[in-house]
This record gives sequence, C-alpha cells and structure tokens, in this order.
Amino acid sequence: MSSTTDSGRPATSKSGATAARVAAALEGLNVRTVDARDGMHSLVVERGDLAEVLNRLQSRAQFEQVTLITGVDHLPAQPRFEVVHQLWSLVHRDRVRLKTFVTSEDAVVPTATHLWPGAAFMERECFDMFGIRFEGHENLRRLLMPEDYEHHPLRKEFPHHGIEPDKLYRAWERERRDEFFERRSAEEAR
Repeated sequence: MSSTTDSGRPATSKSGATAARVAAALEGLNVRTVDARDGMHSLVVERGDLAEVLNRLQSRAQFEQVTLITGVDHLPAQPRFEVVHQLWSLVHRDRVRLKTFVTSEDAVVPTATHLWPGAAFMERECFDMFGIRFEGHENLRRLLMPEDYEHHPLRKEFPHHGIEPDKLYRAWERERRDEFFERRSAEEAR
C-alpha cells in the first residue's frame, strides 16, 4: 500500500496521515486504495481478507467505531453487490471506508459484531434490504420487513410501486382479527 490514490495523485496531509496509519496496520494484506469523491480514505478489500482487515483496523489503527454498514446493488454488473463498511477513529478524528464486492450467487461476508457490537443492527438492515448475509452474525434476521417477506426492497429488481402489499396486509389483518376473536371467546367462556 502507498499514500497515493488509483489515479496516482498524492493524498492530502490529513488523508496522507490516515493512509500511512492504515497502510502500516494492513501491511502484508491485499487491499487497494481507490479515489473517493468525498476525500475519505477508501479501500477495496477482497472478501477473504475482510475479517482480518476489520480486526487490524480496530486493533492496530485505532478505528474504535463502525458508523456504517450497507450495500450497493450494481445490477446487471457482476459482482453485483458492494458491501460498504465505514469506520471512525475517535483518537485520530478520521474515517476509512472499505468496499467488498460479492456476487448475487454468493452474497456473504464475515460479520463485524465481535469487534463492534453496534454493527449488529446495521448488518441486519443490510441483510433485510439487500439479502446480503453476514457469516457469524448470531441474530441475522429481518429488521424492518416481516420475517416471512420474500423480497429485499433495495435490490434493483424490486419494483418502485412495491410487491403484493395488499396480499401481505390482508394476511396480517386476518391474523390480527383471528387472535382478537380467540382472546374474546376465551374471555367470554370464563
């Protein structure tokens, strides 16, 4: 790793210090620095190296917080999904962004919950909205959508008008009504 970007431009002093600290922490790992429009130090990380990169950034480069875990759907391109981790260092007052690309057939990356417990809900949301799985997450389930919902709303093939909302709402309403009448019958029987 070096303190230049993909375009060969030297990094700015603040991002240069971040780049140097990150490069020292990740020495020997296969990562690639990429340009970011917002100037944040950004890396592309292979899925096989992601767990070690996250671990080293926390332990060696003092990135104490994960502030974002999300996905990007690049359909029809392959690899289809980009998993984005953004980390914050309180000590150094800087950030780093990691991008890991996975295919739609194998959209799985390692969890970060053992390093940052706050990652749990971000990973659940990413799973819920994109269908990206986080291996090792102890409670990976839907966060915003119902458990039996078959779709992932932030995928590009998801229609803008939604999918089967009336069918879903009718099923929920029927279950709610059935439970109400069962409770009411039980109370009247006493």
